[in-house]
Amino acid sequence: MTAKIAYDEVEVGTELPAQSFPVTRATLVRYAGASGDFNPIHWNEKFAVGVGLPDVIAHGMFTMAEAIRVVTDWTGDPAAVVEYGVRFTKPVVVPDDDTAP
Repeated sequence: MTAKIAYDEVEVGTELPAQSFPVTRATLVRYAGASGDFNPIHWNEKFAVGVGLPDVIAHGMFTMAEAIRVVTDWTGDPAAVVEYGVRFTKPVVVPDDDTAP
């Protein structure tokens, strides 16, 4: 078991405990409803493939939010994050099989 590192002990290269966040098509539907982003690449396999994607993909802002959860869960205070940026380099493909990638 890894000891919890204190916030003031963090330095460049510090690794936080790994986490995973399952994503299913149902997750994407709920996110679309909450965000208002009903782009068909996030729910319609035929459309997604038709525009050159391998399958339905998760919303970029959803994956961004899930990624920062590692930090906010660790700090215990979402307000502790005052700035956050990402670069989207690879889509999160979500197959229609009710199992999370």
